[in-house]
Amino acid sequence: MNKKVNAMYFSATDTTKKVVSQIAKKISENMDGEITVNNIDFTLPEGRKESRSFTKEDIVVVGVPVYAGRVPNVLLKYLNIITGNGALVVPIVLYGNRNYDDALIELKDLLELNGFKIIAGGAFIGEHSFSKILANNRPDEKDLAIASDFADQIYKKIIMQDDIQNVMVKGNKPYRKYYKPKNKEGIPVDIRKVKPKTNSNCIDCKLCVSVCPMGSIDESDVSKFNGICIKCGACIKKCPTQAKYYDDQDYLRHKYELEIDYSERREPEIFI
Repeated sequence: MNKKVNAMYFSATDTTKKVVSQIAKKISENMDGEITVNNIDFTLPEGRKESRSFTKEDIVVVGVPVYAGRVPNVLLKYLNIITGNGALVVPIVLYGNRNYDDALIELKDLLELNGFKIIAGGAFIGEHSFSKILANNRPDEKDLAIASDFADQIYKKIIMQDDIQNVMVKGNKPYRKYYKPKNKEGIPVDIRKVKPKTNSNCIDCKLCVSVCPMGSIDESDVSKFNGICIKCGACIKKCPTQAKYYDDQDYLRHKYELEIDYSERREPEIFI
C-alpha cells in the first residue's frame, strides 16, 4: 500500500500525543512493517503558523484535547486552514474522564468540511489537565492496547473496502454549549480568565515559557502573562520545582468536584 501516515496533534501535557502516535505507528507497521510516520505537532504557536495540505495518498490521525466538552476554540482558526483533498482521516479526542460531550462530532464535522474522508474516530482518556488524581497516568497500558487494536481495525478497513464509507460518531447537532462549572450556590462561574501563580520554588529556568501553547508567559518575568491561559496544565505539570499553582476558589472547587464526581474509570470509545 502506497500511503503516507501522519500523526497530527495538539498535546500540551503529551497525553493526546501518546494516543495519536500509537495509532499512527501501528497503522504504519501494518502497512510496511516499518515505522514511517510524519509527525505534525501543532501544540506551540510556531506549529500553527502555516497551513497544511494533504492528498488522497495520506492517512492522517488528528488528535485534540477536549475543553469544556468541545474542541478547544483557540484551535478552530488553525484547524480550518488544514485541507484534506480526499485524504483519509481518523479524528481523535482526549478527555479527562468527565465526558467528551460533542468534541468528537465537532472535530469530525470540521475535518469533513475541509475535504477529509472520515474512516474512523475515537474518544480516549488522559490525565485531566486540572488534576494529578483524575485519570492519573492515563493513557495507560490498557488504553494504548485499545489504541493498537483500533489501528489494526482501521488498517483492515482500508485494505478491504474499495469505497470507504464515512463513519458516524456520537454527538449532538447543534452542538451543546461549552460545559460550565458552578459555584456552591449552583450558579455557573467563568474561570476563563483564571491564571496560575508562581511561588518561591521558581528557579527561573524558563521551561514554562517554552511549553506554553499560547506563548503567553513572559520570558523576562515568568510570573506574568502576556496573553490568555487555556488551563492546559503544561506549565504546572512540567515545572521541575512545582512553582506554578492556582489559588482561584472557583477553579479549585471545580477541580475538587471533578475529582470526586468522576473518579470511576471510563474507557475509550471507538467508531469504525
